[in-house]
Amino acid sequence: MKSYLTLVLIFCAVMLSGCDSGPKSSIGFSLPDGDVEHGKAVFQTLQCNACHTIDGVEQLASDGEPAISVKLGGKVNRVTTYGKLVTSIINPSHRFAKGYSLDEVQSDGVSKMRNYNDTMTVSQLIHLVTFLQSKYKLEEYPHTNYPMYHNPM
Repeated sequence: MKSYLTLVLIFCAVMLSGCDSGPKSSIGFSLPDGDVEHGKAVFQTLQCNACHTIDGVEQLASDGEPAISVKLGGKVNRVTTYGKLVTSIINPSHRFAKGYSLDEVQSDGVSKMRNYNDTMTVSQLIHLVTFLQSKYKLEEYPHTNYPMYHNPM
């Protein structure tokens, strides 16, 4: 019994060590609530719809075909967190859009997405992220009726 308790304590210590409370930790970081309609207006004002498609917003026309049309929103099987969306906007080179060739979304390891850090206000960022997050719908996994596996050994 004592060895079981020791094993549980070691497991808990290892798991807690993964909780980063160092100088780059997001603990304590929180932005105020945004407004979806204001965010939709920001999306259009900053012309995000020149390269991104999202339900409820018409993509901007261009002289030719848009260089890329990255779809945002829709059904997802993982929660699209507020933090991931903020990071995608203020640091677009952090991760590149999946489902597209690297040549479409980056050049020399840098995202082709325009950097808005010097032009977008914090209020615009808050509203934009709230708008974007409202467009993602978590798709539940269908319930399966698989029988429980029973190992006779």
